[in-house]
Amino acid sequence: MTSGRVLRPAAWTGVVLLTAVIVVFAGIRLSQDVPAVISGELPPVDSFERRYADHPLPAYAHIVPGLGYLLVAPFQVSRSFRRRSLRRHRRLGRAALAAGILTGLFAIAVGLVFPFGGVVEASASIIFGIYFLAALLLAYRAIRSRDVGTHRRWMIRAFAIGIGVGTIRLVIGVSQAFGMAFDDIFGAAFWIAFVLHAAAAELWLRHFPEEA
Repeated sequence: MTSGRVLRPAAWTGVVLLTAVIVVFAGIRLSQDVPAVISGELPPVDSFERRYADHPLPAYAHIVPGLGYLLVAPFQVSRSFRRRSLRRHRRLGRAALAAGILTGLFAIAVGLVFPFGGVVEASASIIFGIYFLAALLLAYRAIRSRDVGTHRRWMIRAFAIGIGVGTIRLVIGVSQAFGMAFDDIFGAAFWIAFVLHAAAAELWLRHFPEEA
């Protein structure tokens, strides 16, 4: 199918780019937060960076497993990788499931307890965090029942939400380039990115039903 030859490489290019965005921003966070915590010279109270310095344990209990999940998950949704080594696919799948559940739980906690974007960010974090966790658990239940097709579809949905973190950063960056304030767009960017990614996953599964 011609569309498949175009869409698949485009999708994987997007995955690589969004993963790179997430890794870069995680590195920036680490480079800023660690010196602040060690030195005790915390950022201003009303700054975005302050919540990471004030709450490093829950913040990094979300960030670190999230990075692990996003670095492993692309291999898990790759049909060629699964076919080359089913045993390795299963081992990585267990690690991805554990990392995903941990990062999902702390994403909800961080969004609920100290959201920088207020109720808009909190609502998106809770709703899509629950959706992400549900997708992982439904994928696990499906594979335990040896329903590979359903397992794969739920894993694709979970991965689409996970990689949405990169799109949040892009939405914020583009909005700021057009003159919007960081504080004003931050919460809305969560909704924009996660809705787009949830919709993209459904469109992908509808367009490529043979992906399972």
